[in-house]
Amino acid sequence: MPVVVVAVITPLNGHNQDVIDAFSIVAPKVHEEAGCELYALHHDAARVIMVERWTTGADLAAHSSGAPIGELNALLAGHVTGPAEVSVLENVPLGDPAKGAIP
Repeated sequence: MPVVVVAVITPLNGHNQDVIDAFSIVAPKVHEEAGCELYALHHDAARVIMVERWTTGADLAAHSSGAPIGELNALLAGHVTGPAEVSVLENVPLGDPAKGAIP
């Protein structure tokens, strides 16, 4: 079963675009990693949110210690309030299978 991850990043005031730019540099590299099924950035006025889906927990573990994440952390230095709040989630399918779960 795929592993879904949500990472919430809080940019420093005035640094939203810097954070988005950092992800735009790294995302193509992450998309090429083994097991990456989804690595999609979202944001609102105060947060940048990455929604991820990995084929296996091992793929997620490799991603977490891989070069793209090291590069991302370096690019984010000085632009965020602290470490990302990362949640590894377990799906609870509800209702219509096509709408009640992230495939």
